Amino acid sequence: MRRPGLHRQHGKQGGGAKGLLAQLSVAVIVLLICTLSFLFSVTTGGSSGSNEPTEINVEELWENAKASGWKPSSAPRSDWPPPPKETNGYLRVRCNGGLNQQRSAICNAVLAARIMNATLVLPELDANSFWHDDSGFQGIYDVEHFIWTLRYDIQIVESIPEIRKNGKTKKIKAYQIRPPRDASISWYTTFAGEKMKQHGAIYLTPFSHRLAEEIDNPEYQRLRCRVNYHALRFKPNIIKLSESIVDKLRAQGHFMSIHLRFEMDMLAFAGCFDIFTPEEQKILKKYREVNFAPKKLVYHERRAIGKCPLTPEEVGLILRAMGFDNSTRIYLAAGDLFGGKRFMKPFQALFPRLENHSSVDSSEELVANTQGLLGSAVDYMVCLLSDIFMPTYDGPSNFANNLLGHRLYYGFRTTIRPDRKALAPIFIDREKGKTAGFEEAIRRVMLKTNFGGPHKRVPPESFYTNSWPECFCQTDPQNPADKCPPDNVLETLESKMENEKLEKETVSQYRVEVSQVLPFYHTDGFDCPKFKMVGAQHSNVSQFQIVLLYSYS
Repeated sequence: MRRPGLHRQHGKQGGGAKGLLAQLSVAVIVLLICTLSFLFSVTTGGSSGSNEPTEINVEELWENAKASGWKPSSAPRSDWPPPPKETNGYLRVRCNGGLNQQRSAICNAVLAARIMNATLVLPELDANSFWHDDSGFQGIYDVEHFIWTLRYDIQIVESIPEIRKNGKTKKIKAYQIRPPRDASISWYTTFAGEKMKQHGAIYLTPFSHRLAEEIDNPEYQRLRCRVNYHALRFKPNIIKLSESIVDKLRAQGHFMSIHLRFEMDMLAFAGCFDIFTPEEQKILKKYREVNFAPKKLVYHERRAIGKCPLTPEEVGLILRAMGFDNSTRIYLAAGDLFGGKRFMKPFQALFPRLENHSSVDSSEELVANTQGLLGSAVDYMVCLLSDIFMPTYDGPSNFANNLLGHRLYYGFRTTIRPDRKALAPIFIDREKGKTAGFEEAIRRVMLKTNFGGPHKRVPPESFYTNSWPECFCQTDPQNPADKCPPDNVLETLESKMENEKLEKETVSQYRVEVSQVLPFYHTDGFDCPKFKMVGAQHSNVSQFQIVLLYSYS
């Protein structure tokens, strides 16, 4: 008779052998999986990141960024009725700030006029306190082109016309309002709209950032793009000068433009004082006290989070790390650099082929036509047409923001946008003597930036900096809302406008005939033979319009 204990022991020995075999099998399988996973990661660079590029192909940057099937399009894609002949009144605006802040304000003014069914008076440009320039809209932009381009969107006049009342000529006095910052559409349709109906005209001043940028209406956003990239065309003399500069720069090959925002106003705004002499710091602090709200700013804290403009030397070091050499031709769009030559010297040592509009062409004509806002307009055009554009402080800079958006719309032209926050610790370490791996660290940061291709707009990025996807389309889209409008969209809009015009002329003529008929026939409408005859002669007038005419004549 077997003892139970012995039986159980034999059972454990047999089960142990099988269990060991099973464990070995599992181990082999796990080892095989790990080996395959390792081999796959080596091949694809998945786990080690070795597949990620560590070098930047400079030659590719001289070409436009990849469009991924997208192309610019700001034409309406849904029903877009032409502006009515009779509007609710006149809209005047005073656009304050510099050239590009004014440019955004003009776009908002056109949209506000459309929202309110208002006739827009040609926007007033503030006699800029910084540039001391009173060129006005007519001195900078092509007025005739502006009005013609927007004929399908709003009515525009150069000034509020006089009216005759009781045999006397009278001017309409616009009711002045200070609009809230980033006002909603409802503010324009309610408060501002009511004031317009009461007074016949309103005057919004100041008008910088007075309409919300993010609007849940793609057609309204496309109207902004039509204004910004089509209607706002500089005067022929500005375009001619700009093209002349570009031709001379490009005669020697590719060229890059840089907006070097190392100027007194921006440095004072940022609160970045410590790198300057005591005397220079006094100047910056005084400027800040006069022009900006009081705020405690600590330089090393601001620097660490990328709130300080890049110095000229830092700009040069970024470009050198990316692979640009000292043969690179660079056009500088900048005012007077604060701190003078000592800040430019290191940059010039790295990139000696630096130009601005004065060095490219020192003729009297160019000097005379590049002062104040005109000079800013010429710089804008040269930067728009350059092969590569690099802003050094794009956050609060309207010049840089508008150019980034314009170049995106202009065909995804290459831009280099340094991530100042990510670069700050690298430059701080360099100043402390930690130079090992400096250029590689710069490249790693720059490889993560967007070089001008289509990308999602993420706050605080402005609509004027990135109008994708509203102002772009695809021929074969996955989303039907992104489908390009038909090629004959302008013909369709023109046809709508002509039909509207013909209809109004017909209605006007018909009103006279109805007034001649109604006194003689007291009927309930369409039973009158003569009334029918008149209606038959004007088949363009709908029955609904005939009923309204009959009711209110």
